[in-house]
Amino acid sequence: MDPLLKLLLENASLQPAQLAAMLNLPEATVAARISEYERDHVILGYRTIINEEKLGMELVRAVIEVKITPEREGGFDRLAGRIAKYDEVKSCYLMSGGYDLLVIVEGDSLREVARFVAEKLATLQGVLSTATHFMLKPYKEQGVLMTREQNGERLAVSP
Repeated sequence: MDPLLKLLLENASLQPAQLAAMLNLPEATVAARISEYERDHVILGYRTIINEEKLGMELVRAVIEVKITPEREGGFDRLAGRIAKYDEVKSCYLMSGGYDLLVIVEGDSLREVARFVAEKLATLQGVLSTATHFMLKPYKEQGVLMTREQNGERLAVSP
């Protein structure tokens, strides 16, 4: 992977001047490469990871296993694309194993997420079944630990 992309994956807030210094490249070259990656849809967006607990946010997240019937010409893609377009859906993945799609959903309440599953997702033609699992607490998000270690304590190792 391009070292520029690796740096942006680690910290998307780095400015072109900082990236240029880290890569020993001219700032204009770095800015041009970033623009090209954005234009070519290699870089699709930038995200900040927020500790919602510190802000008192009460979002409800669920992971939903979805079994679907593949379509003759489109396979899983057409139905997965329809599901992914819902505002409640934050991520949607084709999976191997016991179910076809893994859908991550957010809502303001358990009732809102349940309503989405019951009224929108489960009623789509081609959806055979769903299994919803509510996320209770994040410990790590996109490679970032959600809490800092207290006084450097480590777990005891037993033989």
